Amino acid sequence: MSFKLHNAMWPGLVGKGDDEGQEPPISLDRMLELTAAAEVDGKKFDGIDYFLFHPHTDPDATDDELKAIADSIAAKNLKVGSLVAPVWPGTVGDSAMGDDEQTKKFLLAVEKACRIAKIFNEHGVRQYGCIRIDSAEFGVEKWREDKAGNTAKIAKTFKEAAKIAADSGERLAAEGEICWAGMHSWKDMLDLLEAVGMPEALGFQADLAHTYLYLLGYNAPEYALLEAGHTDEEFYARYKEMTDKLRPWTIDFHVAQNDGDVKGAGDHDKTGKHCPADDPNGKLDITKCSGYWLEGYADRGIKHICWDGCMFPNATLETPATWNTILDAMIKVQAAHA
Repeated sequence: MSFKLHNAMWPGLVGKGDDEGQEPPISLDRMLELTAAAEVDGKKFDGIDYFLFHPHTDPDATDDELKAIADSIAAKNLKVGSLVAPVWPGTVGDSAMGDDEQTKKFLLAVEKACRIAKIFNEHGVRQYGCIRIDSAEFGVEKWREDKAGNTAKIAKTFKEAAKIAADSGERLAAEGEICWAGMHSWKDMLDLLEAVGMPEALGFQADLAHTYLYLLGYNAPEYALLEAGHTDEEFYARYKEMTDKLRPWTIDFHVAQNDGDVKGAGDHDKTGKHCPADDPNGKLDITKCSGYWLEGYADRGIKHICWDGCMFPNATLETPATWNTILDAMIKVQAAHA
């Protein structure tokens, strides 16, 4: 069984806004146009993954409004795959390690995502994919005040969220990224997944760019697996060590590139910035590294993979060649590992 190729819609939103130094968001319609127009040797994107918040989507949109969105996606011959629940402060949710009021908001965001998923599923535009979450606790300083206690709080919230998802026939995928407390290193991510202990309902979403930074130990130097000046042989040995631990939990996968820098924009500051697929400073052999995560993918229910390229300049996103290059990289992953 081969997996489908999806493009993410959130690069039109993440790091965008009205603050100084930010660029305006790119509309969902425009992101869909750019995705549908991409083509490499007759091959096109099969679908999209999708962030459930303004300005792309009102999480409280009516059923009819959501069906209209589904119609517009289907009209471009695209499917919907994984959905991103609006779990962060300032959207619907709040910190998964916060007080009762905050965690209730987090769970409400998951409920809203499950409702939208159901409408898309019944429409027929969505037939596979997960619902993505993270701890929604930006930065690790507060978490470090009580590592064990705060991880337990996140695990408790995640368990409740996983039950909500399971009751709706959905699975949650927790994306490991160095900016999110309790998920900021490969070891802390693994500890959290094991503390939740519900692999059938909550798994891991691996992103090539973010997990590369796991190796380097940003925000958790005690768990660094690589040192500066490492050889290729050392890199792949450590890469296998990391993927062997997290791959059994991996139920959703992002193809991406990373230049090893830690930066960002807006409310996504101090994290790993994705690079264009052909960036000369990219540190990853995208095709080879993807294989470590995709080994046995079908056994874990993976039916699609998605490109993730947050915080690209709008000029890059508006350039058709950008999407052809991305699609070409994903086709190579598919050919090598499907």
